[in-house]
Amino acid sequence: MYPESRRADVVEDLHGHKIADPYRWLEDPDAAETQDWVSRQNEYSEAVLAELPAREWFHEAMASIVSRPRAGVPAYKAGWYFVSRNDGTKAQDTLYVAPSLQELLAGGRVLIDPNELSEDGTDSLSSYTVSDDGRYVVYGISESGSDWNRFQLVDLATGDELDDRVAETKFCEATWLPDNSSYLYRHYPTTGRAEGTDTSAQTGAQLKLHRLGTPQAADELILEFPESAQLVMSPEVSHDDRYVVVHIVEGTEQTSRLWFYPLTTTDGRSTLGQPLKTIDKPVADTVFVRVDGDRAILSTDLDAPRGRLVSCPIAAGPVEFTEVLPQRESLLQYAFGAGDGLVTVSLDDARPLVELHPLDGTNARRLDVQGGALVGLNAKPGVDEIFVGLSSTTSPVEASVVSAATGQVKALPELVPTTSSDFVPPPITVTRASALSKDGTAVPYFLITRADLDHAQPRPTLLYGYGGFKVPIVPDYRPGWSAWLQAGGVLVVANLRGGGEFGSDWYDAGRLDRKQNVFDDFIGVAEHLQNTGVTTASQLAIHGRSNGGLLVGAVMTQRPELFAAALPGVGVMDMLRFHKFTVGAAWASDYGLPDDPDDFETSLAYSPLHNVKPGTTYPPTLVMTADHDDRVVPLHSHKFTAALQYAQTGDNPVVARIEVDAGHGLGKPLAMVASEWADLLAFAAGYTGLNP
Repeated sequence: MYPESRRADVVEDLHGHKIADPYRWLEDPDAAETQDWVSRQNEYSEAVLAELPAREWFHEAMASIVSRPRAGVPAYKAGWYFVSRNDGTKAQDTLYVAPSLQELLAGGRVLIDPNELSEDGTDSLSSYTVSDDGRYVVYGISESGSDWNRFQLVDLATGDELDDRVAETKFCEATWLPDNSSYLYRHYPTTGRAEGTDTSAQTGAQLKLHRLGTPQAADELILEFPESAQLVMSPEVSHDDRYVVVHIVEGTEQTSRLWFYPLTTTDGRSTLGQPLKTIDKPVADTVFVRVDGDRAILSTDLDAPRGRLVSCPIAAGPVEFTEVLPQRESLLQYAFGAGDGLVTVSLDDARPLVELHPLDGTNARRLDVQGGALVGLNAKPGVDEIFVGLSSTTSPVEASVVSAATGQVKALPELVPTTSSDFVPPPITVTRASALSKDGTAVPYFLITRADLDHAQPRPTLLYGYGGFKVPIVPDYRPGWSAWLQAGGVLVVANLRGGGEFGSDWYDAGRLDRKQNVFDDFIGVAEHLQNTGVTTASQLAIHGRSNGGLLVGAVMTQRPELFAAALPGVGVMDMLRFHKFTVGAAWASDYGLPDDPDDFETSLAYSPLHNVKPGTTYPPTLVMTADHDDRVVPLHSHKFTAALQYAQTGDNPVVARIEVDAGHGLGKPLAMVASEWADLLAFAAGYTGLNP
């Protein structure tokens, strides 16, 4: 018997529909009844998970995987070199610093150790930036996985913390101004989570200027849009210190404005002039790359769905674009100023390609760096060193340093701590394949297997997808992939419409009233895997997180017979009320807003919570969320779990695994990462027949 979930008599009339919401009481995470429900659900899920035959094997495997020593991608900032490291024994990665790359490779010195900030290891380093004179570092700290951050000031030379703090920041880092005593940041004037878990709809963002040694209450307001709570601003300083460039975007829309604030520094004090609104109509996804004299180089998808580079005068708009790098067959993903020129990252059939270009975009030079996904690229105009990090499905980061002038690449394996690890990732084979969606669209996917496996017979398979917000999904490193592949499972990573793998047209085909295309694509891949003998319906598990959790919830309610197990993580499950909590209204770019009658009808048709039907046999389901998730608040998973448990027919279990003192995903301590993956994979293995 499932834990009891009280059904309340809550019915609303929305756009002519009677909508029952019997579990609305679960929307209050701090209510005693909700906390009791969470406790009982976790007790039940632990009892179910404890019976899984492969659970111990996956827990041992994941403990071994996360204990592998690793290092991040180095960065050169203001005369210092930085890198994060973990010898495999710490809950959080530690930030190291050195005055030269050679000294960093030799070890460097600890600058910030988040493991000292909380006893349980749930506080994590979210950002760090350095003043131009190399004297100060401002770093951001997230508590228990929250999106809310606080900023702390550190003396870089000594490592001493200074008495200067800024709170109530989110989705930003400190942007230093040239006077080395002030910085810009994005502020949300709310109480954050100071009292319980704040799930209220987010207020509008403010761009503020903080001067060291002054209270936050005295910070100068630079920019806000009181008429729109969804407009957000992201500043950066041009490398010649002449402009603060502000990107302005509405929520998660893929169109932007671009304003240039003239920047002056006199008598040791930086000030911003009135902005030049170079692009003030958000008609394309346009991003600042670097200045070139009195012109700006930008990346844009205007008249180029796969992206191109252009230049324009730095002036009040409208301005005319001059093409620098035309649209190509590959997707232009990122562009940065580097040395005297540019470095670009493109996706060629969802695989990364890194190239160097002069400022006029000609004579591209491809760099000899290999990997399935870009982890990080740190470059700066006027600096020859470019640091690049790529990952593969079973390897977290392989970092290199590149000369912007010559293109010479040098791998940096010395960055990784030399502590021993007993985990050796399995050799794998990555194959490209394609399925057909319901409307005949080809849907590519990566088929990944252990290299020594015989595929004469169908095998247990884990299908992963996302399909939203123009996010490219590639065969990158995730800790659990190695364990699943080592156990003999097949891994499939799908490139669904709504993602960013193939440009703006691909993205547009999977959002708003075309969102069903994403679910049809995923179903098409599942059917193709079964029709080609890779797996069977009794061997296929599906997984996705966040928007990917919505994906899993939608397809399992539309085609429950197609899957052996469903594993939705931190998913958006209530598509009629998502906009009422924290940052939910910002997702209108992909979901629309249920207050609009047409958007409401679209959402109602696929909303996982509202398409659970009593008397249906749903696949075994493990719903995963966290009690401090203030992005996709846990009410989505809670209500979906309760509805599924009420509706389920047959013996297939529906269990909720609710992490305590964790958020949407980033910053989890290693032990928590290992435990969550182990339970997810053990559940998938248990119901697909995988025996490690």
